[in-house]
Amino acid sequence: MRILAIETSCDETAVALLEINGALERPNIKILGNTLLSQVALHEKYGGVYPNLAKREHEKNLPPLLEKTLKEAGYDMSEAELRTNDIDYIAVTQGPGLEPALWTGITFAEMLGKKWDKPVVPVNHMEGHIFSVLYDMSETERLILPALALLVSGGHTELVIVKDFGNYKIIGRTRDDAVGEAFDKVARMLGLPYPGGPEISKLAEIAREKQSEQAAAFRFPRPMINSDNLDFSFSGLKTAVLYKLKLENLPAGRQDRSDEEFKEDVSRAFEDAAIGVLIEKTRRALLELGGEIKTLIVAGGVSANLHLSQELSKLASEFPNINLRLPTKYLTTDNAIMIGIAAFVRAGKGPKILKNQTPIRAQGNLSISSAP
Repeated sequence: MRILAIETSCDETAVALLEINGALERPNIKILGNTLLSQVALHEKYGGVYPNLAKREHEKNLPPLLEKTLKEAGYDMSEAELRTNDIDYIAVTQGPGLEPALWTGITFAEMLGKKWDKPVVPVNHMEGHIFSVLYDMSETERLILPALALLVSGGHTELVIVKDFGNYKIIGRTRDDAVGEAFDKVARMLGLPYPGGPEISKLAEIAREKQSEQAAAFRFPRPMINSDNLDFSFSGLKTAVLYKLKLENLPAGRQDRSDEEFKEDVSRAFEDAAIGVLIEKTRRALLELGGEIKTLIVAGGVSANLHLSQELSKLASEFPNINLRLPTKYLTTDNAIMIGIAAFVRAGKGPKILKNQTPIRAQGNLSISSAP
């Protein structure tokens, strides 16, 4: 089965052509063509993604990326339309995301669907993150459900029970900022380049390697870590960082540290607090769910964070009967490959979706629990 996948939920324009066969719990996935263009450089001056600029860039990028993807897959573009019988259906992100950006991908996908007479499958972006872990599995591996998914990205922080393919229940979510958003905002406070998450992590690792006494004494609060639920909050942590930076301007603020050392210590203390909350809430969820959970999935952009992966390894050792699965690094951020995989799962669970075609509506706040 060949799937053309399109992703335009935020500031990456991505197109992929996949060949996927086999069982849902261990599909055989072959990437025939894959292209992606990031808009990071364009949005950097805004300190975040500017929706209408993202929409304009998606409109400009989609046609050449489609052509490049098909060429990479071995299509002679002069005969591309004649050979589209090789493509079984088109997958596109429906939400969540920036609605102007989402509409661009949906409009393009539906245009291709009509032109090539192919069904178009709408995909929940977060479902894509969950099933990104299906890629690159060995012949002896399979995804064992039910699973607990910790979804951590710039727009989402959620704990989701994956009861079965297509059956999800959110048991914890952020009440304000997502963890990736908090990383970017703290980075902006420190004057670091956008996107700030990776920059924070680099400085945090430097501080850990130095193991200075000052750094060890530096600590930020862990919001909601002892709450009676599995929800998250990162707004208060962000505010604590802001207050610390204001204190920096006082005579005793830096405590004899250089400006760079101060940034390293702030980054480490912030990352320790944010990751500490993620780990503790995940631990509590696994304990509360008892032996029900067979797999722990951690996905989304922040899943590439080195400190998080190290702490997850420690957590996994506490639950030897649970299999920890993270996506390969280049599938942690937004990409079309995960959208194609999620569409394969959707079509496998409900093949009627390929016949019962209805207009797709962009949904910026689409919930994973709404996925059929």
